[in-house]
Amino acid sequence: MRHLLICTWIILLSALGCSGLKTAAPPTATLPGLPHQFRKDQIIDLNAGKAISFAELIHQISSKDLVFVGEEHDNPDHHLIEIQILQALADASFRFTLGMEFFQKKQQTALDRYLERVLTEEDFLKEADWKRNWGFDYHLYRPLLLFAKQHAIRVLALNAPLEIVMEIGRHGLKALNAEERSRIAQNIDLTNEVYRTRIKAAYELHPKDELKSFDYFYEAQCAWDETMAENLADYLRHRDEKVIVFSGNFHVQYKFGIPDRTVRRHPVPAATIVLLPLSQNTVLEKGMADYVWLTAECFHQSMRFH
Repeated sequence: MRHLLICTWIILLSALGCSGLKTAAPPTATLPGLPHQFRKDQIIDLNAGKAISFAELIHQISSKDLVFVGEEHDNPDHHLIEIQILQALADASFRFTLGMEFFQKKQQTALDRYLERVLTEEDFLKEADWKRNWGFDYHLYRPLLLFAKQHAIRVLALNAPLEIVMEIGRHGLKALNAEERSRIAQNIDLTNEVYRTRIKAAYELHPKDELKSFDYFYEAQCAWDETMAENLADYLRHRDEKVIVFSGNFHVQYKFGIPDRTVRRHPVPAATIVLLPLSQNTVLEKGMADYVWLTAECFHQSMRFH
């Protein structure tokens, strides 16, 4: 039951783009007020309202200190795109750190020891307790870590302790003792009503057996976001280098999740990229990201528990 609940929690806030009905013609995306349509494999600069090349994307994000890339965790195409981005930045000789939602801060030591070649991959996965703490197929993430190890790129573990986030989801922030409260962000903003509405829509799609209170669920989501933002801001204050952050789409879209909360703590030039499966005709919104990369729909297994 515990394993089932953990996997359900991880999956609960994965981006919702892979559901939807197939259309007879290849699906397209549009922007309100623009006549042209966008198709799979195009990168859309939402501020400019046009498709751009991969080279243009890399050029534009190269001026940012902080870049967020939102993925669907079980979409292999998204992990391939992430490797492309890392390779392009490495080829351009940019010094950067890679921030990952997929690791909790308590796993940083195991992560460092693996990247420094002290731990074998097998020992790293055991020490990090990958299956219990994340649950998605490690082979989707393995190329990212191998790339980081090969290129001596620091990987920053961003996430809050899963057991604490789950405790908030069940019983609220008020249920935490002093030691537990000290392990998540000091300041947790619950006032964004637009974000609350979006979270409510996701909450309503899922079973409520273990997470019966939406208020607690929302507190948990904000604690999750704020802790990753706090960890990022703390790191940026002490490092003169770029940080590229990979996380679930829900934490990136509209910048409500991690981006705005990070920049609130430590103002730096930032950009957001959302990797969006084009499974049906879609109307994009300018505010959803700085860039949207339209991808193939995933061959979805989001309700398969790992």
